[in-house]
Amino acid sequence: MGQKVHPLGFRLGIIQKHRSQWFAKTSNYSQLIIEDNLLRKTILERFWKAGIVDIKIERKVDQIKIELRAARPDILVGRDPKNLETLRKDLEEELKNHQAERISITSKISRLHTKLNSNELKGQIAISITKLTTPNLEAAFLAELLVEQLEKRIPFRRAVKQVLKRAKQARVKGIKIQVSGRLNGAEIARSEWVREGRVPLQTLRADIDYSFKTAKTIYGLLGIKIWIFKGEKLQ
Repeated sequence: MGQKVHPLGFRLGIIQKHRSQWFAKTSNYSQLIIEDNLLRKTILERFWKAGIVDIKIERKVDQIKIELRAARPDILVGRDPKNLETLRKDLEEELKNHQAERISITSKISRLHTKLNSNELKGQIAISITKLTTPNLEAAFLAELLVEQLEKRIPFRRAVKQVLKRAKQARVKGIKIQVSGRLNGAEIARSEWVREGRVPLQTLRADIDYSFKTAKTIYGLLGIKIWIFKGEKLQ
């Protein structure tokens, strides 16, 4: 079987940027990765209806900057601007609880080491939200729509056609959709895919957006993969 490389990781440093940007000592590196994952997981689980397609985290000496790109930012902020401040405080509380738990399960030497480096972990969180003007160009948004359709027990072919229609309206250069699992409740799991236009995965200058989601149905899990070709980036 052919081995597939991740389309986004394949282009890192060429046309793609890292979604976490910071420098750290070797002793703190793994801890900060876990914290970034915790922040992303908390935001996505709490605001899964907001259509969040990207979460970028940038760390400075005394600040953690989180940039969100969402199709429905009103769900994140609402009518009251204080909701954003509430979200910021909740995320800071999550980090503090995580750090306290980490200290409690480590040895005395690790506790001392963590306390010495605690100043690097208490940065104040700043959140900025950008509303997507064309969400149908984002693979993560379309994948989330497909998940919602499949979890409502809509036949997968009809659901895929609806997503393809949205992508065509956004005038994407190409799109590929793959659905794997017990499709329409079949006893034997299989994979089916459909492609419209060009999706040049091996061309490094090709701007490929990719997303993987999981739909939970009464027959089991369905894996959803979407590739979108937006054009070529010439540098």
